[in-house]
Amino acid sequence: MAEHTSSSITIEAAPAVVMGVIADFARYPEWTGEVKEAEVLATDARGRAEQVRLVLDAGAIKDDHTLAYTWGDSEVSWTLVKSQMLRALDGMYLLSVVDGGTEVTYQLTVDVKIPMLGMIKRKAEKVIIDRALDGLKRRVESG
Repeated sequence: MAEHTSSSITIEAAPAVVMGVIADFARYPEWTGEVKEAEVLATDARGRAEQVRLVLDAGAIKDDHTLAYTWGDSEVSWTLVKSQMLRALDGMYLLSVVDGGTEVTYQLTVDVKIPMLGMIKRKAEKVIIDRALDGLKRRVESG
């Protein structure tokens, strides 16, 4: 089983507000840092994204890929559908109510088609996670 990288942050907002920002893919380029383009390709009966095309530039990892999303009450997870460079890009946001708001835990597993040291992959995962969590916090808390 592939190793994943995980990190958490507390955001001063209700889980529904945080999930609303996570679900707003059109605005990802404004706050994620690594996502340069986002396009929802398919939605479910509730209007939530099921497949999303993302153009990613995370330094060591640059790609144009499609992810499939699964939505729960307090989490959203995704798996890689297709990619130019990646073999896997699986992740999850898990939201928990805490004093002062919502704790958001982000897990990510990245595997690239080209040879890359595990240490470099973990560093890229950590950069992606930290920037995404910091961006999400700034986006939600700024309204």
